[in-house]
Amino acid sequence: MTDKQWNDLLKVVSGELLRPIPVGFIIDSPWLPGWAGITILDYYTSERMWLETNFRVVQRFPEVIFLPGFWSEFGMCTEPAAWGARCIWPEDEFPIAERVIHDYSEIDRLKKPNCRTDGLCPFVVKRLLHRQEMIEREGHAIRFAVSRGPMNISSFLLGHSELLNGLKTHPRQIHKLLRMVTDFVVEWLQWQATLFPSIGGVMILDDVIGMVRDGEFEEFVLPYFTELGHALDVPVKILHNDCYGLLVAKHLTKMGFNVYNFSHEHSLVEVRALAGPEVTLLGNIPPREVLAQGTPDDVREAVRKALESMPDHRRWILSCGGGMPPNVPTQNVDAFYEAAVAATKSG
Repeated sequence: MTDKQWNDLLKVVSGELLRPIPVGFIIDSPWLPGWAGITILDYYTSERMWLETNFRVVQRFPEVIFLPGFWSEFGMCTEPAAWGARCIWPEDEFPIAERVIHDYSEIDRLKKPNCRTDGLCPFVVKRLLHRQEMIEREGHAIRFAVSRGPMNISSFLLGHSELLNGLKTHPRQIHKLLRMVTDFVVEWLQWQATLFPSIGGVMILDDVIGMVRDGEFEEFVLPYFTELGHALDVPVKILHNDCYGLLVAKHLTKMGFNVYNFSHEHSLVEVRALAGPEVTLLGNIPPREVLAQGTPDDVREAVRKALESMPDHRRWILSCGGGMPPNVPTQNVDAFYEAAVAATKSG
């Protein structure tokens, strides 16, 4: 992310109205390798291919804000690997992290890993350290500390259904698991911030919190995510949750997050009403049906309708409802940005 893009992001978060309205996307391995014509495994295992792909995308779309920018990651295996998850690496499919816990009683024997030495965490930061000088030479900087959230990580360790069922059947063990994973994530974020002084933002990705019911949310999500929302004293705090459900939106300010990426199945208007005027919305064009599978005209029409639906364009970054999905063609990204520029200039 360039200095200008970072400053624009700060302006948006502070409530300043920018023209044209900023366009930004969360991008990582589901989209970038295929867009660049390499395999997912090549993207993960070659620092050169990873860097070339990220340079290529920022040079091809210089006006688009890509979040978090030069994201060093290994898919959903990044954090579970530190807890001992067996990771399976197909050549050109998403990696799989296998379960570590097969019975709730095993949680009592689980030990919090060291993010500085365990799993893939050291590889994440080493890739950035090795390439930091080249990134900065091209006018970009490492701006975000990034992690999956504790519910997301716990669901890989224990199983999605087992985690959600355990909120009722084994609350003590689930609290213990979430306590350990939250402590791990806080340490992981803080270590990244220590290594890279240019970091001014945090991004947490957790879709599982959208599946938690009211009542259980206040007990099992709110306290832990409030800790994450205040783990770093930074001006930009992004929460990604594109699971269907509106419960998360009304707790964002309390948890300490000021940017929200959410499901395209919810309108911008209803999420704004729940999140409040102080939260920056990151969305909300359908990612697969429109951005990946639609024509450029479909994309332009979706952007136009989104802009018309929101009378107040402050604290809003035009994006898709979730991360950039696989197979989004170049011409659709072009159409998205062009439509945003044309609509906001004419307005």
